Amino acid sequence: TRPAGWCGLMRRGAAAAALLCLGAACLLGRRFDPRAWLWPPRGRLLSAAELARYRGAAGEPGLYLAVLGRVFDVERGRKHYGPGGAYSGLAGRDATRAFATGDFTQAGLVDDVSALSPGEMLAIQSWLSFYGDNYDPVGKLVGRFYDENGAPTEALRQAEAAIEEALKFQAESEQKKQQFPPCNSEWSSAGGSRFWCSRQSGGVNRDWTGVPRKLYRPGSRGSHCVCVRTTGPAWGQPDTEHSDRGDLDNPHLEEYDGCHPLAQQCVLKV
Repeated sequence: TRPAGWCGLMRRGAAAAALLCLGAACLLGRRFDPRAWLWPPRGRLLSAAELARYRGAAGEPGLYLAVLGRVFDVERGRKHYGPGGAYSGLAGRDATRAFATGDFTQAGLVDDVSALSPGEMLAIQSWLSFYGDNYDPVGKLVGRFYDENGAPTEALRQAEAAIEEALKFQAESEQKKQQFPPCNSEWSSAGGSRFWCSRQSGGVNRDWTGVPRKLYRPGSRGSHCVCVRTTGPAWGQPDTEHSDRGDLDNPHLEEYDGCHPLAQQCVLKV
């Protein structure tokens, strides 16, 4: 089996797009713990040549694939991973990079993750979780991520550290979104740009509405519209003595010219 859904983020073919997007979908609610992926002591150690025999073809001993050097038996997903399946290129090898990029060419079906972005590393983590939940672990692939004794290599440690950093960044971004939910916005040639806030704007349900402001990220010249709470203590401050201005005094915020400071809607004419 495999997770269901379609994101439409990539145009390299249906299988590649589905793989990348479904991996991101699996990520929701996950926490990466490298210790959760320690194989049982009796887990097999396979060479690349041995793993290549497990592509599910007639006369071959089975159907395996590997992610970050962890080998899984995907026989129950034969219609997806077996010969002729949409993901057959993943079988019999460690194609970790393709799980993040959706590149199913020979150049993309490799295990090198050293130059991947944080978002791509999160996609790999989500797929590890998916295979761990849905398929049987077989052992480890000797090579980039495990040595001949089955011990983690420096490449694996670096990959796990990159996933941890990506998860930390994701958590910080989600926290920032809760503090400053994105505005609703629309544009027309006749009316110009309109920004407004609601209790659901930005997909963040809350008990306050807020007012539109420009938010500037440190190190970035650009800004984007966010909704800012106007009452109570500032974010992260105790609900004791405060100015009752919410986050209006945050130094990274700027008012829109021509808009009332406490208006829930702002229209910028062309």
